[in-house]
Amino acid sequence: MTKGAPARILIIAGSDSGGGAGIQADIKTVTMLGGHAMTAVTAITAQNTLGVDAVHMVPTQMVIDQINAVVSDIGVDAVKIGMIGNAATAHAVADSLAELSCPIIFDPVMVATSGAVLADPDTISAFERLMGIATLTTPNLPELEALGGKDALLGRRIPLLIKGGHADGDDIIDTLHLAPGQHESWSDARINTHNTHGTGCTLASAIATGLGQGMEIVPAIERARLFVRLALRDAPGLGHGHGPMGHQSVREDAMVAGPSLNHVTMGCRDYAASVNFYMALGLQRIVDSPSNGYARFEAPNGVTFSIHQSDDVAASTIIYFESKRLDAWVTALASQGFAFEQLPQDESWGWREARLLDPAGNIVCLYKAGENRRYSAWRI
Repeated sequence: MTKGAPARILIIAGSDSGGGAGIQADIKTVTMLGGHAMTAVTAITAQNTLGVDAVHMVPTQMVIDQINAVVSDIGVDAVKIGMIGNAATAHAVADSLAELSCPIIFDPVMVATSGAVLADPDTISAFERLMGIATLTTPNLPELEALGGKDALLGRRIPLLIKGGHADGDDIIDTLHLAPGQHESWSDARINTHNTHGTGCTLASAIATGLGQGMEIVPAIERARLFVRLALRDAPGLGHGHGPMGHQSVREDAMVAGPSLNHVTMGCRDYAASVNFYMALGLQRIVDSPSNGYARFEAPNGVTFSIHQSDDVAASTIIYFESKRLDAWVTALASQGFAFEQLPQDESWGWREARLLDPAGNIVCLYKAGENRRYSAWRI
């Protein structure tokens, strides 16, 4: 990859005419995360938020021709495999990708969100070869069972990210298994929404983009999960069934891999006057806590801004830089001699923060908030 060029992500999947899942969701995800999306379309579907009306399989040779055209000219930094369609294509894709040295993410699509079956038993059997060449396979719980179950796959040393969205409960737990005895889990509150069409496609494409950009697998998964959750929160509510996610509305929270300047707190003496002033500028108020003298606003690009009432206005002014790997960042800075007023700690408002002073004595907060910056529990 040329220095400064976007990561080249090859997507092998079916087309969704409704734009919620498949190739369409993949392209949106890769683009929003700064990659260059390329495609090998395996199937054309006529579908919307209510279901799949028709499926037309692309001939296997045409799928392979698309892959060869991309690889021979543009090159590939990572591959995402989604809907394959039939066993012949699955075997041919496995043959075609076997010589590539880049990361491969396999999302074993079998059933659409609407319930439509997208893979027959022969195709599912052929998935064995795709799992064998994949850096990571990302099944949900029903797919995991159809593939033979966790123990069987881990016994064959298949790296898995098991998605827990189909389990009962208020929390969704996703678990990464890279090797026997080596696992890591993430748990987040379930977002109650019908607009879940394309979550699996989006997650896999986001992980592939991160790996293609040179990220390690754990931070790539963490960024991908955040992207999915924000896209769920920002869903536009289209259609009458399982609607599409809001890829186009995800802002600074998930797109930036490195330190991001995305929040400032300013001191104020007159709370009401300051609230009215910043709302008049066109900012959207998303938190209003007069009893604490605190309000938070959101700009159209997703950057947030807050005011905090205080007699000492200067001491209440803080600039915030967010990093998804906060603790590692602080450790690296401390090893370089930076003195911290506060090492990373979890705060009651859902942010993890560390603080230091710049040479002029200004307060600088290094933090990690994820979706809690724009979507705190007390968002208006």
